[in-house]
Amino acid sequence: MQGTFRPVVEAARERLPDVYGTRLHSAYLYGSIPRGTARVGRSDLDLLVALRDEPTDADRRAALALGTALDREFEQIDGAGTLLFGRERLLSDLERYDLGWFVACLCTPLLGEDLAARLPRYRPGDPLLARETNGDLALLLPRWGERIASAEDTEAARRLLVRFMSRHLVRTGFTLVMARWRGWTSDLHEMAAAFGAHYPARAAQLRAAAAYGYDPVGDPAVLRSYVDDLGPWLAGEYTRVHGVKEPRPTP
Repeated sequence: MQGTFRPVVEAARERLPDVYGTRLHSAYLYGSIPRGTARVGRSDLDLLVALRDEPTDADRRAALALGTALDREFEQIDGAGTLLFGRERLLSDLERYDLGWFVACLCTPLLGEDLAARLPRYRPGDPLLARETNGDLALLLPRWGERIASAEDTEAARRLLVRFMSRHLVRTGFTLVMARWRGWTSDLHEMAAAFGAHYPARAAQLRAAAAYGYDPVGDPAVLRSYVDDLGPWLAGEYTRVHGVKEPRPTP
């Protein structure tokens, strides 16, 4: 981790116990900051928090407030977000090849007991892992359309949506070829390149999405292309290649 981001991480470490008290089981960093690839003023702070019971709406509002406060206080970051889950869900059989894998392989411990010690060793070439990690795009697309329609008509609001959706689309595309690539990478450009080797007709679209995942634009046409073209195609191809992901409970 670059020293520039240490004050942000320390602030998160200090504040999380105050926010969740004894219900906090553990907390993790993921994304560019723990990988050491974050860019000052351009990268966001990504946190995952495990609670001892299932999170409530109040817990989610608290997470949003914490992220907003960190974003305002630290110029080093461009946004801060928190994934919030109950410990039992992260360790459940249903999530073993999705959230469990995410915690074990892509997260860096920040606070508390590391749940990775209670999770299996994963193989990137496992088709079950590929299916479960990113197979929710078909369910998300209608919600994305609603988010786009209800978002503020500002450049900043559209940029946030483009960054989030771009990253999700690139990761979905990569998991279509992950078993053949026989590895995992967190680099969006590497993901797009691996995808393009097997899907040349869609390669340029995923390369562009990878670029927007790091440097988003506020172009409404990009968002429309995601929900009207690239997103539906990826969702359909995902179902064809991997089948349907096991349904999850909706909070």
